[in-house]
Amino acid sequence: MIPAIVVFIYLATVLYIGIFAFRKAKGREKAEDYFLASRSLGPFVFLFSLFGTNMTAFAILGSSGHAFSNGIVTFGLMASSSGLVIPLTIFLIGTRVWALGKKYGFMTPVQMFRDRWECGHIGTVIFVVQAVLLIPYIIIGIMGGGTTLNAISGGVVPYWFGGAIVAMVVMSYVFFGGMRGTAWVNTFQTILFLLFGAIALIVIGVGMGGFTNAVQAMQSSPALAPLLTRERISPLYFFSYTFIPLSAIAFPHILIFCLTARKMSQFKKTVIFYPLCIMAIWLPCVFLGVMANRVTDVPQIRAKQEARRVLATQGKTMTPEARDDLRDKAAGDDVILLLLQRYAPFWLAGLLGAGIMAAVMASDSQILALSTMFTEDVFAYYGGKRRFGEAVQVQTGRIFIILITLFAYVVALRAPETIFELAIQYAFSGFAALSPLLVAALFWKGSTKWGALATTLWTVATV
Repeated sequence: MIPAIVVFIYLATVLYIGIFAFRKAKGREKAEDYFLASRSLGPFVFLFSLFGTNMTAFAILGSSGHAFSNGIVTFGLMASSSGLVIPLTIFLIGTRVWALGKKYGFMTPVQMFRDRWECGHIGTVIFVVQAVLLIPYIIIGIMGGGTTLNAISGGVVPYWFGGAIVAMVVMSYVFFGGMRGTAWVNTFQTILFLLFGAIALIVIGVGMGGFTNAVQAMQSSPALAPLLTRERISPLYFFSYTFIPLSAIAFPHILIFCLTARKMSQFKKTVIFYPLCIMAIWLPCVFLGVMANRVTDVPQIRAKQEARRVLATQGKTMTPEARDDLRDKAAGDDVILLLLQRYAPFWLAGLLGAGIMAAVMASDSQILALSTMFTEDVFAYYGGKRRFGEAVQVQTGRIFIILITLFAYVVALRAPETIFELAIQYAFSGFAALSPLLVAALFWKGSTKWGALATTLWTVATV
């Protein structure tokens, strides 16, 4: 329970940071201050909060779980292409969005689309689709929180309770702190995981007898050697994943974060350091996920390997229910936590668990983005701000934060997919399909509102 206690102390700390940000805010009832921190984030906070908001449970638990099942190719599928594509889109698109937002006062992507194409109700359709695609990303944050607390506590804290605690903490500091609180917490969390991620890699490596020995042992095993190559992945399938990082800049919370920078020059440092941050996050997680296959003294990991073997050899003859049950048992979303529990001292496992929790709690910015979009694109657009005032708009946003968090928590309790599958199938694929909408709005003078509607409906049909 010591690691779990450390994690709970960490949760209390981030809650305090969010509330402290609320107390420091000068225009608490001003929409631009609550939703965009008055467009005043400095270079340090902007870099780490923008990066942190994109490094969720998918990047930590999802990547290690996928690597556990599929091998080192996971790094090539997502991290290597993300290190190139995401900074490039931030430079080409993020800077332009910032400039337009500064000039015209845009606070959401839909406001920009409506102004560009004069498409009132079509803009509402775009909002609905973006909201539906963003909710799975919020769900995986709650799933990751529940998984982390359950594993770190040795099963004492059940998944449902762990997810509830994380949802409550995130909801609270977003409710009070808005964008300023979210940015400060994301900065703190990103630094925490970058530090403890490196420590986790070293501690677990030493505990396993050295990574060199582990890799050599896997290479000598016919069953495990393929996990160290990408031979099982076809070139076409591998290439298709290079389009997935296009979704990053199309995510509403990323675009909204681009509007919070104080100066255009801050994007330069972000573009330079973003790939290094990706490597620092993904490399330890993927490598530990792969090396978990070499572990023989952790019963839970051995049970996952056995379930995977049975699924591969007998899966075709099983009922759908039996296959789903085996997939749940073989899922590797918690392998990095099991490694910490086995190889790290109790106190260090707690600190490292807090570092992992820092990453999986990045759903805060998605929740705030949905609230911003609802209050600006629906409430304010259809007359709510004009009739009731700006203070009521902010309070409406806070109420929406509570509702969307509760909804995501309920769905997270019943979500059948793994974190990686849920993120790829809905959030990443959906926003990658919507990225042409953003490019057309910014760079194609001949684009029309009907083309925007067609792109949106096509995304719905294909995802």
